[in-house]
Amino acid sequence: MASEIHIDDVGTRFLMTVKDDGSTVDISAATIKQVNFRKPSDTIINRTGSVLGDGSSTSGVMYYDTVAGDLDEAGHYKLQAKVAIPSGTYYTDIHTFQVHCNL
Repeated sequence: MASEIHIDDVGTRFLMTVKDDGSTVDISAATIKQVNFRKPSDTIINRTGSVLGDGSSTSGVMYYDTVAGDLDEAGHYKLQAKVAIPSGTYYTDIHTFQVHCNL
């Protein structure tokens, strides 16, 4: 059975890979690691992402773990990360996911 994301889930981890022309970007020197969510109501929330402690910064991987209030609406969400490093600012692809109601 596939895992679903539900309203008020806390601790759901979203992984994002920052790429430029298909190649991963080294985000170890990132001054901004922002994760933007667009809720079903079109409200946008901005959160601070983190780099995995497993050396993933050179592979361009960052993450965000949800907190209370992030996933408070059922429906389709959009997610995009933004990273600023000395050589420029990069955005990830936009990903869509669904948050389901609880019983």
